[in-house]
Amino acid sequence: MLLQRPFWVTFPFLICILLVSYETEGAIRSIQLHCTVASRFAHTVMTSTALNKANSSQEIFFEVDLPKTAFITNFSMEIEGQIYVGVVNEKEQAKKQYEKAVSSGRTAGLVKASGRKMEKFSVSVNIAAKSNVTFILTYEELLQRKFGKYEILTRINPKQLVQNFQIVADIYEPQGIAFVDAHATFLTNELLPLVEKTVTDNKAHISFSPTLDQQRKCPECDGSLINGDFIIKYDVKRASSLGDIQIVNGYFVHFFAPPDLPRIRKNVVFVIDRSGSMAGPKMIQTRVAMESILSDVHPDDYFGIILFDRSIEPWKQSLTKATEENVDEAIKFVRQIYPRGTTNINDSVMKAIHMLQDDRRNKKLPERSVDMIILLTDGMPNEGGNLQRIQQNVCEAIGGNMTLFCLGFGDDVDYSFLDVMAKQNNGVARRIYEASDATLQLQGFYDEVASPLLSAVDLRYPDNAVDSLTPHHFSQLFNGSEIVVAGRLSENDMDNFLVEVFANGVGEGQVIQCQLWLEWISKTTLLWVYILNLGARLSEFFVLFPLTSKSGPAEEKSNATAKALEMSLKYSFVTPLTSMVVTKPETEEGPSGPLIADKLTEGRTAGEAGRRTQLSYMTTAAAPHPTYFGTYSIFIKYVDGDPHFMIELPEREDALCFNINESPGTIFNLVKDPSIGLLVNGQTIGDKMVAPDGKVNTYFGRLGVVHHSLGVRLEVTTEYINLFQDGQKVKLLWSDQASLKGPSVDLLLTKDRSVKVTLRDSVKFVILLHKVWKMHPYHQDYLGFYTLDSHLLSPSVHGLLGQFYHGIEFEVGDLRPGEVPEKPDATMYVKGHQLNVTRGWQRDFRKDLKRGKNVPCWFIHSNGTGLIDGSAEDYIVSGLFKTV
Repeated sequence: MLLQRPFWVTFPFLICILLVSYETEGAIRSIQLHCTVASRFAHTVMTSTALNKANSSQEIFFEVDLPKTAFITNFSMEIEGQIYVGVVNEKEQAKKQYEKAVSSGRTAGLVKASGRKMEKFSVSVNIAAKSNVTFILTYEELLQRKFGKYEILTRINPKQLVQNFQIVADIYEPQGIAFVDAHATFLTNELLPLVEKTVTDNKAHISFSPTLDQQRKCPECDGSLINGDFIIKYDVKRASSLGDIQIVNGYFVHFFAPPDLPRIRKNVVFVIDRSGSMAGPKMIQTRVAMESILSDVHPDDYFGIILFDRSIEPWKQSLTKATEENVDEAIKFVRQIYPRGTTNINDSVMKAIHMLQDDRRNKKLPERSVDMIILLTDGMPNEGGNLQRIQQNVCEAIGGNMTLFCLGFGDDVDYSFLDVMAKQNNGVARRIYEASDATLQLQGFYDEVASPLLSAVDLRYPDNAVDSLTPHHFSQLFNGSEIVVAGRLSENDMDNFLVEVFANGVGEGQVIQCQLWLEWISKTTLLWVYILNLGARLSEFFVLFPLTSKSGPAEEKSNATAKALEMSLKYSFVTPLTSMVVTKPETEEGPSGPLIADKLTEGRTAGEAGRRTQLSYMTTAAAPHPTYFGTYSIFIKYVDGDPHFMIELPEREDALCFNINESPGTIFNLVKDPSIGLLVNGQTIGDKMVAPDGKVNTYFGRLGVVHHSLGVRLEVTTEYINLFQDGQKVKLLWSDQASLKGPSVDLLLTKDRSVKVTLRDSVKFVILLHKVWKMHPYHQDYLGFYTLDSHLLSPSVHGLLGQFYHGIEFEVGDLRPGEVPEKPDATMYVKGHQLNVTRGWQRDFRKDLKRGKNVPCWFIHSNGTGLIDGSAEDYIVSGLFKTV
């Protein structure tokens, strides 16, 4: 996914993330990641080999997180000596192949899902017993400089010991390497010497390759220490004020980041949304972030604050110098921000523009300073005209004389609207994710733009010497960043040419003019750069990166799109305009459909990405022992314990929970989808006897599942599992280990632990058995029900759990102390209700059946009243397979 911003403001680092794991009888034989960086251009090859140790075929999942700013250039699988290679096609052509496969019901997913800085690449393939599969993924990215350094981060979590584990990074920078640092969050004193680093003048080699024993948590353990981030940071030497130009294969790349420039004073207006949708944590985090940001404004800078909902409220009518007294007064002002009303983006931004213009006209601002507006909003404009009209108003008013940055808070914001408006005014847009670190996200963005060094930067090259030039005019250069321009040389035998840089700085209009000697990269010192065809790829990469997100007039955008598509296909880049198609090998059931990899854009919501991810995992030939090579990330709704209902919301990094208290023997409807005839009911059981404290605990001891369309009925108790299909009955005991595969249902029973059930084209769930010591005076065995995949169920699905399968909207605010210090209370706005809720936690037992994992959640009191539709009594039914 592309973050829509110019090169010099983009996240300046490469993130190579590898998340690989196996369950059941799959084993990772090797993990090798080789990252080659030449002149800031990173070429990463990730190779992983897995073995199916089972006696039957099983599904192997390979999943990798990679940077949004990277482009996949190759993917292949090697199975039993046969290599299956991905081919990049135009998106519509690939989509037709994919939809054809979907309509025949024979596809699994190779997908890209959006996260904050990462995209998810995932593929599954059915592997025969005792066979290997090797996955090879290649992607490329231009490293960007941030805060004076480049960063390569590899996130590692194999979840098991790996026979051949290796991370290697080779860095070549013709300018010379100023410093290199390598460390990892999981390094112990014993592992530290294994990080090998060799640095010469312009080369660096870093490697990390622990043996099996060195990976162990303890001498007798099978658990792995390798779980965390492996980080490499470096920067290059900067001797010239004009920067550095490098030549490869007739192309040139100019890196411009002059050392030791003084900062320019800035004038910034913060435009903050205080509409009703900002209620809750967003408003609290905004207030905290603004306090910190205001404290960091340089004393020589000028600033203003505008609050908006339907109305506009400026802190002062003019910008104010950031003296200690003024900053303290402003902090008191932002502490009083409270949400209300609707959203009027047009008038609030126009007010900020007019404040800057008026102060400029009245000479209240320093002559040599830059003007910027930082807009923070979480929703759609409700006032001020349609979106295009607002963008036009703002663009015409700014007239290229100031920079607009747009921060979109949460998933509901119209990010595309903000993105276009920011680009039209020399700025960038950034999504702020709703999470506990939103305050740090806001502060981090401000830190990136807090210290401008130059404005109106224009790099000029001889017209007769270069062509195919990438953008070479930039509104600003910020401290710690870098401007990069690429192009093609008209003559291959040039030794030097004149380069001029025009920019506004602290002094008089600065002009840097220099006869720059071109640095030709030798084949003998950098043969592998030629193998990568670095020069052409760098130049095309620079052109391609902005073209894929071009905004502006329709004709200009159409031409840019056509050019970007041509380049994407020529160099096999998976971009928002292309998809990679991989033909999967045939299985016993016949040929599989193609896999398809897309590149999402930031405008696609996280929810859309999540739904796409879920779709990718639904296959028509699920293996009897599914093995996950990577993490399996989906929305989880479950009920376990006394009975505790939990709705996990990964996109919000949050969860809701509630209990249902009813007498033993009561049968509740958990899931009901009348459109396909699906029903899931659960019957409660109680303790053997009432405990001395008088508390009556209830649990689910019996579950019934019916799917009328598939002709399936399933009964699960704490003693046995009965499966009925088409007049046939299979009875299993929990002491069995079994795998059943039918035309409509797959069932995997793990002895004394769990039964995983997949109902074709509808739902996947797992039922856990909690075994209690038989001699326990009070408690007895009970069941837990966890939904793993429900995205194919209809919008009419309901039940105590089912009503949450398609999401829920809520806001939480007014955080205050609760009865227990570590469990604060808050106010929740949900389904038109205002509820008192408590921050607590419930346990998820899927990975640790004995202890479980604590999951923080907002607890809704009184049997979930106000959160669930109706009351708990409305879900009571008369029989395990009854609807009423």
